[in-house]
Amino acid sequence: MSSVAGVGSRPERLSLRRPDRSESEDDVDIYTIIFLALAVFIFLRLRNVLGQRTGSERPPLDRVTRDLARGGPDNVVPMPGKTIDQVPLAPTADATPAPDRWKGVAEPDSALATGLDEVAANDPSFDAQHFITGAKSAYEMIVLAFANGDRRSLKDLLSSDVYEGFDAAIRGREQRGEKVTTRFASIDKAEIVAAGVRDRAAQVTVRFVSQMISATRDKTDTVIDGNPDKLTDVTDVWTFSRDVSSRDPNWKLVGTESGH
Repeated sequence: MSSVAGVGSRPERLSLRRPDRSESEDDVDIYTIIFLALAVFIFLRLRNVLGQRTGSERPPLDRVTRDLARGGPDNVVPMPGKTIDQVPLAPTADATPAPDRWKGVAEPDSALATGLDEVAANDPSFDAQHFITGAKSAYEMIVLAFANGDRRSLKDLLSSDVYEGFDAAIRGREQRGEKVTTRFASIDKAEIVAAGVRDRAAQVTVRFVSQMISATRDKTDTVIDGNPDKLTDVTDVWTFSRDVSSRDPNWKLVGTESGH
């Protein structure tokens, strides 16, 4: 009874009859008990589902490590001058390639499909359709850079051997006072015709069929080659390569030839 007495109050002023508890007080006590029971129940359920820390758990991976462990958030591989979003793959040692993995690119069990399998085995991020998209962009960029004499762009897009050939042709034009104008109308087709890996270098050959307007003028501005007013059908076969043992993800042009 002393526990409910006010500070400084006199005992004789207190009623000796124990006051009755109101219904509202009973309700508060009941709800409090219910909530406590629910809290204990939820805690035990979470404990069973999530487990307990024992002190020997591996620390959680940070975002960078987690991305690397699963092949990257969006495992990204750039073509020359163009960044391409690759489809992230998660190959395993006993993974068997799907028979239709190169659908629309190569026939199953063909030499081309075997070559693409070899490239993918050495570069799990390789995706043929995305590669073709990037190769089309690289093709247009290289053709225009060559026409404009843009050595800086070409140096990043070409292997050293191919760059030397392009640079020699540009120097020859400059010495003769010639200028080239080129405009793309369309790239009608880009298809992979060969693929494989040689000495840790993945190589993919693409056949391009395009329409463009191109003309070469001499120092007097006279057209000496091509036609500035006429579309021309052009077919080129280009080979791109990258070192699969290197961290450098760039593909570079290593060979060109005219197609038929």
